[in-house]
Amino acid sequence: MQEGVRDRFNAYFGDGSRIDIIANHTFVSIDSVSLSALGQESPEQVEKLWRPTKDFLEDAKKRKRRLIQRELRAQQGLRPYPGMPHYAIEKKDLATSELPHANDEITEFPTILLTHVPLYRAPGTPCGPLREHWPPTPPPAGQPPLEHDDRNAISVRGGYQYQNVLNREITADIAEKVGDIRYAFSGDDHDYCEVLHKAYTSAGGGIREITVKSTSWAMGVRLPGVQLVSLWNPVDVHGNPKNGDASKTIQTKLCLLPDQIGTFLKYGLLFGLTLMILILRAALVTLGVVSSSEADMTTESPLLPTTNTSTFPATTAAEKESHSSNSSTSSERMGNLSVRTTTQTRNMQQQQSQQSRYNLPLVQHAGYDPTKDYDDDDHDRDKKVRVYGVSTKAARKPRKRRKGLALFWWEFRTSLKTVIVLGGAWYLFLVWRG
Repeated sequence: MQEGVRDRFNAYFGDGSRIDIIANHTFVSIDSVSLSALGQESPEQVEKLWRPTKDFLEDAKKRKRRLIQRELRAQQGLRPYPGMPHYAIEKKDLATSELPHANDEITEFPTILLTHVPLYRAPGTPCGPLREHWPPTPPPAGQPPLEHDDRNAISVRGGYQYQNVLNREITADIAEKVGDIRYAFSGDDHDYCEVLHKAYTSAGGGIREITVKSTSWAMGVRLPGVQLVSLWNPVDVHGNPKNGDASKTIQTKLCLLPDQIGTFLKYGLLFGLTLMILILRAALVTLGVVSSSEADMTTESPLLPTTNTSTFPATTAAEKESHSSNSSTSSERMGNLSVRTTTQTRNMQQQQSQQSRYNLPLVQHAGYDPTKDYDDDDHDRDKKVRVYGVSTKAARKPRKRRKGLALFWWEFRTSLKTVIVLGGAWYLFLVWRG
């Protein structure tokens, strides 16, 4: 423990050692991390760390009694403090003067100890069946549970900047100075552990200590949890329990949270299975067993028609033949008129050919720019033809189809992107709906 760290904690969260009255129970919180410095080889060098908690313990019983008196007086509608004495206090006595306190005959409330570092216990003391890391070792057939089980216990050891349990002397001092401890709740180990301490001064046949689980799945437990504590202790004006039994005012229950790590593992397995399926599909497409989604992209159809549909009806072969025979007969009958008729017919055909260029709607020619009439993929940009008087590309080269490894990678990448987009959208929807 470092003094600067302790002072910063106290500045934000208050003193680590305090007493609170909740539901006719006395909660005593102690800064056991700072107090554990008392068990070092040279405790006098770090006295600033453990001295405040040590002084708090020296005065703990007196503080408990005063707070219980105030609570009982408040429940009766009385003033928490008796009236102030009407006399002047000398300046030299101000430092030692105290507020007046009531001298009512009261009975203490059941005491619950809160400490970060667990209390001392003999090595190998079992933690019970609710411990996640290592459940109890099964006893021989017909035998009671083992009294010594190293696998199921909190290891009694310490090292640099850590200590699994308080030492024996500090634990005994806490139990004596606080007094009447029925329950103790500790942390630090992150896993559940329930132990009944019978070797320390307490009430109710021993101190039942529960090391609560961590609420975070990142603290080495698959199933985080919280400890539910139910308190019921109706009392009279002197603090005596009305139900006549002060040892059954507390009930606890371990409430487990979901297995978040297991959920992430399921996500990982499903994602791995998805990758395998996509890889298999890409392989089948590469081998030609399954059609590729790229096949639909290689065939491009123009947005507008590229052929000219003449507005004039087509001339059938019979009409041409009839027209030819009529022309021959006319030429025989009319002599010089045949030359004129043939000339007029040719002139009409030339006019029709010139007009047919613009029979299509003008949208066919909208936006045309001869300087941009080429394709980036075509190396021969000068190869053009004249169709209906409009300069267009001679031919658009078809898109080169992927083969082999290129096709495999393209299919896998495209399908994976689709799965991620759709799966991500569905996941966000579920998160939004709660």
